[in-house]
Amino acid sequence: MASPTVAANAYANLAKMMERGGAEKAGQAVAGPSFSALLKDSVGSVLEAGKKSDAQTMAMTSGKANVMDVVTAVADTDVAVSTLVSVRDRVIQAYEDIMKMPI
Repeated sequence: MASPTVAANAYANLAKMMERGGAEKAGQAVAGPSFSALLKDSVGSVLEAGKKSDAQTMAMTSGKANVMDVVTAVADTDVAVSTLVSVRDRVIQAYEDIMKMPI
């Protein structure tokens, strides 16, 4: 289970990424990363969180890590995966809504 602080940080980071991408200000397009770049970075951060969690777990099995560090790493990975799944669900829903629109 993730702590409220970890969840708040994850959502704040996602909001910052979405704020930088493709928004228009004062009639001019803001140069920012494309949707595919944002998606690639998000998946990369989830993979990094998973690798960190795995490394902490392996370190704990060899007696070199604290249980609290392992629990924190697993919670961070859980929040990252949950956020990624939520974004995926929203993208799929948006695609389905677009496909239902009459031409």
